[in-house]
Amino acid sequence: MKGGYSLTQIGLHWLVALLVPVQYLTGSSIERTHHAVHMGMTPSYWDVVMHHLHNYAGMAIGLLMGTRLVLRILQPPQAGSPGSWTDRAATALHHAFYAAIIGQACLGFLASYFWFGIAPYHVVGSRIILAMVALHLAAACWHTLVARDETVDRMVLPRRKRSANNP
Repeated sequence: MKGGYSLTQIGLHWLVALLVPVQYLTGSSIERTHHAVHMGMTPSYWDVVMHHLHNYAGMAIGLLMGTRLVLRILQPPQAGSPGSWTDRAATALHHAFYAAIIGQACLGFLASYFWFGIAPYHVVGSRIILAMVALHLAAACWHTLVARDETVDRMVLPRRKRSANNP
């Protein structure tokens, strides 16, 4: 099996994977709370709760992805065949994920606490990330169901330490 990721990297990946859907499920509460306030009404309690959940989960995702990026730099995954177009595409998608998700967290923070005028770019970013997630899931399905290789195992099973007997 190709070298995988550390247990920490795997845990961070799946924690972000669990938090990202929260963002899509709670995002519409922001428009409702802002609309209610602008209309001079009190937003519903549940919308306010979801709005806060969206904000804090977004900040957590940004910090988790920043941590993942540092770990990826310090403990890079062992690549497969270095020149293949699929490895280059996978690397490009992963780099784009780091940029898009960290950028999205920054845009959300700016929109929430400094300048709401940037919010439309945050919405566009969410759609870009959604398309990237769909591509990522399609690639995982392809590796599992068509190629039947061990690529997905790398993000499920932690890499083993190499010993003198097991190079």
